[in-house]
Amino acid sequence: MLIYEKYISQIFDIKSEEEFANLCLQAFEYQYKNNENYKRYCNLLKIKTVNKINEIPFLPISFFKTNKILTKTKDFEVIFSSSSTTGSIPSLHYVSDIKVYEKSFVKNFEYFYSSPSNYVILALLPSYLEREGSSLIYMAKDLINLSQKPESGFFLNQHEELHQIIQSLEKKSQKYILLGVSFAILDFAEKYKLNLNHGIIMETGGMKGRRKEITRNELHKILKTAFSCENIHSEYGMTELLSQAYSKKDGIFECPPQMKVLIRDPYDALSVKTIGKGALNIIDLANINSCCFIETSDLGSVFSDGSFEISGRFDDSEIRGCNLMISE
Repeated sequence: MLIYEKYISQIFDIKSEEEFANLCLQAFEYQYKNNENYKRYCNLLKIKTVNKINEIPFLPISFFKTNKILTKTKDFEVIFSSSSTTGSIPSLHYVSDIKVYEKSFVKNFEYFYSSPSNYVILALLPSYLEREGSSLIYMAKDLINLSQKPESGFFLNQHEELHQIIQSLEKKSQKYILLGVSFAILDFAEKYKLNLNHGIIMETGGMKGRRKEITRNELHKILKTAFSCENIHSEYGMTELLSQAYSKKDGIFECPPQMKVLIRDPYDALSVKTIGKGALNIIDLANINSCCFIETSDLGSVFSDGSFEISGRFDDSEIRGCNLMISE
């Protein structure tokens, strides 16, 4: 039986695969009992109990567009919404315990990069700042506050100011992170050539509707040349998740302890494996108040050490098909 406060404490202190698996089984039992939409989906698959991770049903991510994915134990405090093109339906993530999200993204950042107070955080997120309900903006705002550096902040289109701040930080040998949506970092890179010795460029994806779509490999090649740096970092998160994976080079992402990515056959949703190529399933144990087990529309590979890469995605207009945007 899952005891909520104990569970939240445990998921941020996982030390073994056995602990992770046990918490997954607790999460499934809790969500099957308390999340009506997830229970209904499991019942359609004729699955009511599980004994192993690979028996757990993963909820298609599209359900967040059409259903309220929320356990009945707590009412929601915040609604995060995905960006959407004209006429499309956004995903809505009803978050009933915002403190879990805050703890998750801070712990994840510390796990990969150390304390936010060691960095100046420069957030170049214009498209997200222009709308309501972004979980990325919520995270960036908190990291900016935790950095406790006067230079930290959001930037819409103030490229010259951002350029001057980066030059100043380089002169002071101050570590910093430029966190930005892909099209905005590209726009900035086309205006200014910099030689970065103390900074990290971290892209969060996001080109749709703003610039011609290019692969992550192409994006990173352009940015490495523009900023004279060896590696480009990436953040992998979703409106529907409360945890984030990070890549420090080559687009290979690693998960924090409470998160795991599995692989499935794009044409057989129930065939889940721990390694291989296909469509990605995500376990996010921080998502206990909505759904911890999500079947995404991303395509990629999962490797033997648990790391993964994204190679494309399902075309939303053809859910049954497999129109890929593959990065070679």
